[in-house]
Amino acid sequence: MHIFLNGLGASAGAGLTYLYNVIPRLSAMPEVHTTLAVQPNLRDEFRGYAKVNTLAEAIPPSTAQRFWFEQSKLPKLIRQSGADLLISAGNFALRSSPIPQILLSGNSLYTSRDFTHDLLRRRSYGMWLDTKIRGLFAKKSVHWADCTIAPTEAFAAELRRWTGGNVAAIHHGFNCEIFFSDQGSLPEELKQKLASAADCLRLLFVSHYNYYRNFETLFRAIALLRAKLHGRRVRLFLTCRLNSDETPGTYKTDTAARLISELELQDEIVQLGAIPYHALHEIYHACDIYVTPAYTETFAHPLVEAMASGLPIIASDVSAHREICREALFFPPFSPQALADRIVQLATDSNLMHRLAAHGQQRAHDFSWDCHVEQLLQLGRSYAADDASFSRADVEASSPKRWLRPNSQ
Repeated sequence: MHIFLNGLGASAGAGLTYLYNVIPRLSAMPEVHTTLAVQPNLRDEFRGYAKVNTLAEAIPPSTAQRFWFEQSKLPKLIRQSGADLLISAGNFALRSSPIPQILLSGNSLYTSRDFTHDLLRRRSYGMWLDTKIRGLFAKKSVHWADCTIAPTEAFAAELRRWTGGNVAAIHHGFNCEIFFSDQGSLPEELKQKLASAADCLRLLFVSHYNYYRNFETLFRAIALLRAKLHGRRVRLFLTCRLNSDETPGTYKTDTAARLISELELQDEIVQLGAIPYHALHEIYHACDIYVTPAYTETFAHPLVEAMASGLPIIASDVSAHREICREALFFPPFSPQALADRIVQLATDSNLMHRLAAHGQQRAHDFSWDCHVEQLLQLGRSYAADDASFSRADVEASSPKRWLRPNSQ
């Protein structure tokens, strides 16, 4: 099978992580050949893989221009490649794909009412309008594709309700060996920050700053802990800095930074900055509890990393968190009081901590990139085979019409 993988929308974060994990596995499969479309600055990173050809085409720099390029020019390039199946990563599908198309959708901001309300509350009207426009095309994309894949059943169900389209769930994976392979790679400055909190309750939240990760609820919970832990000190480690210059996108950190000052949390909150992926496991191992207050989520890779690292988890009560963790302590996403109570409950119950940690380490084994790719290809083979059979029937009947698949519009 020849796959055309459109990864032009992957430039950082989960999208790039997906390509880094999936491309090597496609390359290792003897029956699969891949044509990969990625941003020009990423092409060298994928050229060394066997049976993977990178598309050598000039790509427009802006998002709007790239979207037009994908809709107007990419179909011709796909036909020229001779591919059997198109996999569109990055939430948006081709309106007129010449071959069967599977869409990978993983952005819950388009469906989240909480995010919409949050943007309006912050008077972020430009981001609100941009999200609405992108959401319109994301919704149409579910119908443009033959099938849409979500990384959790929770998000798949949300997409079905939102679009009425054909949506399936295939969990993303986790590579335990790669995650823990690098030893002793933390800079001395970070080691000192972690060591200085050895006698504290050490909490960890792995995320760059954005609104939907709900940092402000977490900060208010930390302030409440002063009266609840009877003098025991707390340190919350963040893998970001609340500086707009170091924050992706157009998220403004002013409110969160100001809240730290107002609540006098300068000692309790430690901003480590971005941590390279190969060194992340050392940060997890240096902490006691993983917390996430996000009010919307589609998969949450840090939850799997935390479970694999043996950390018990306290998570906001959203469907994706329950699906990924199964066993954790959950709290209403916008309740600092409930979050603080869960932290105290876990910190004062060593048996509960050990039970959740043991469950998490076992649960982390359920996520496999090999299984993800195999399930994706199994689905892709069925669409490619159906397309080939319909194409042959059209030729035999001398029909001028191309097969119109059920979800095409």
